[in-house]
Amino acid sequence: MLVVHHLGVSQSDRIVWLCEELELPYALKRYARDPATRLAPDDYRALTPFGTAPVISDGDLVLGESAAIVEYLARTHGQGRLMVECGAPGYADFLFWFHFANGSLMPAALIDSLAQRIGTQDSMVAGLRARLERAYDLMEDRLGKVPFLAGDAFTAADIMNLFPLTTMRIYSRRDLDPYPHIRAYIRRIAARPAFRRAMQKAEPDIEIPLA
Repeated sequence: MLVVHHLGVSQSDRIVWLCEELELPYALKRYARDPATRLAPDDYRALTPFGTAPVISDGDLVLGESAAIVEYLARTHGQGRLMVECGAPGYADFLFWFHFANGSLMPAALIDSLAQRIGTQDSMVAGLRARLERAYDLMEDRLGKVPFLAGDAFTAADIMNLFPLTTMRIYSRRDLDPYPHIRAYIRRIAARPAFRRAMQKAEPDIEIPLA
């Protein structure tokens, strides 16, 4: 039995959403953050050696890391749906954006979140925060040309990148008014029935920033 171990307000949003898009049978086990530290509880951190969200269990397999889980589920349970295969149109674009989410966008958003919390004006931190500006500018340019990050079709690259643009903004506030193409993209995604079902199951008690 596939179990999605969902830590509230975390990147495991992606996995619940993927399961809904692929219409996979799964059990959702929700974990609340520590009310004082806002960190994962001990039983969640004990699931994998690194102790971070997301995590799935599939029979005897326990697997962490968003991109690994997304690819595993899409290929082993979803017959490759939402992936773009080598040689197909848009393959390189898919690879780039699939890995951009956690390779560039999420680290930049985490640095920005930390800087907002501590209020530092350090020049090195400012330089690191500028990476988030570049990331948003890059995505705005891309989404002015195509409806989805890999091209004309919705793919797992969109599932990977939406969390930093939406739920992550609970931790790292950002005004999206300067980014009309990103805002239109988020509206397109938010209209998907699978996305709505996933957020109702994963985050029923919070309002996901969608604008």
